[in-house]
Parts: sequence; C-alpha cells; structure tokens
Amino acid sequence: MQPKGYLHQIHPVLPVKDVVEALDFYVNRLGFKIAFADDSKNPKYAGIIRDAIEIHLQWHDASEWEMEIDRPMLRIVAENIESLYEEFGQKGVFHAHTLLRETAWGTKEFAFYDPYKNGLTFYRDV
Repeated sequence: MQPKGYLHQIHPVLPVKDVVEALDFYVNRLGFKIAFADDSKNPKYAGIIRDAIEIHLQWHDASEWEMEIDRPMLRIVAENIESLYEEFGQKGVFHAHTLLRETAWGTKEFAFYDPYKNGLTFYRDV
C-alpha cells in the first residue's frame, strides 16, 4: 500500500504590474529575500522568501488590471505578531486603518495591501 499523500508547502503566485517594483517592496519594506528571478535585469517571474514563507511574483499585462476586486488575499501564520506589526509599521507599509486586533474567530491579526492590491493578513491564534 502506498503512503497517503501529504501537503506540506504552498507557494502562492501574486500578480504584479512590475516585478522589480514588487521585489523592492517585499525585500526592502517587508524583509523578504530574493530566492530566484527568471531574468536579472527585467524579470517577469520571481520568488521571495522570509523564514518559512515563499511567495512568487508574476508580471501581468496592464490589460488584466481592469478589475480591482480580483486580487488574491493571503493569510500568513506568524509568531511574535506584535513585533512583526511594529516592524512593518516602521517601514510605512500600513494604510490609515491598519490595526493589530483580536477577532471574533480567535485570532490576533493585521492586514494591508501590497502596491498591486494583493491582500496580506498576518495572524496567530489567541
């Protein structure tokens, strides 16, 4: 009998208009490192990592950006959520209403959008 299949990682792909600009945001403001890029000068696809998280960034043509509500929302489990909130707050990535809060569903979390309206929620169970 074969062992049961097991899922152990996910690498979401976020759409971006400019991979270099997206890399700048994720590396210089959120503390990720570049894992790979398909081209060193004008990448169309790249991966970034921080701790155990890997996210891929993929260029999409401007014609695909007509609707603003079709962007992904990632929920990322985090340790030391208060420190992460403070770190990102010092980098100026939050919007006016970004708060670290406890939710009715038993998490402590904060959320904001990257420059391309991809949603990022960082949370831990309370």
